[in-house]
Amino acid sequence: MSEKYISRSTTIAARQLGDEMMMMSAADSMLFTLNRTATTIWLAADGKTPLAEIVKKCVCTCQDVDPGVAYRDAVEFAEALAQHGILRISDHPMNGLSGEKGENS
Repeated sequence: MSEKYISRSTTIAARQLGDEMMMMSAADSMLFTLNRTATTIWLAADGKTPLAEIVKKCVCTCQDVDPGVAYRDAVEFAEALAQHGILRISDHPMNGLSGEKGENS
């Protein structure tokens, strides 16, 4: 299994409301509401930290969840947001935030 890195896109409108994040995709004008766990992952998506490390440090330390299950859910979440240009996914570290549409390397 190759390492995954995720990076937030700057081409979206986003606002944090309490523990949740509201965002709109510029690519298709879809509105998304992220729960606390998804918001934590999205905020940590710097393109340099492996997704497995984000899950381990930001999700598994705060919730009683199996690390393997949490990682699989995080990959599914990232792939769904990447389809809407909200996140980029790569097998290699990236330069962080980007205005480019999602890429799956």
